[in-house]
Amino acid sequence: MSVDALGFADGKDPEALRTIGEVAKALGIRQHVLRYWEEQFPQLSPLKRGGGRRYYRAEDVRMVETIDRLVHSEGYTLKGAKMALQGRAAEAVSASAPTAAAVTPALVATNFAYRARLIALRTTLVNALHDA
Repeated sequence: MSVDALGFADGKDPEALRTIGEVAKALGIRQHVLRYWEEQFPQLSPLKRGGGRRYYRAEDVRMVETIDRLVHSEGYTLKGAKMALQGRAAEAVSASAPTAAAVTPALVATNFAYRARLIALRTTLVNALHDA
């Protein structure tokens, strides 16, 4: 099965709604962390339907990935990540479209494939440490 631009290999359309479980599994982030981030980041607001079930749109998944990168890769605190996202939103509004860097779908898909492999390796290492 191929991996779509958002890192999912579930055969759904890349713009399809995803459950919190699907997002958590694909990105290697626990569900309770996603719920907490919803409280901390007003920009992250998945759809909530009957019974409180969450459905993540493609833009919600991209926001989760951005928050994850800021906090876990770039070393931001949650407060710092929130400020960075607010600053980026302001920059995006003032920036003109022709000057924005172009990101191709192939590049995005490649990055997600690498990310998925790294998550799998991290899981293997964690399991090996727990078994030792």
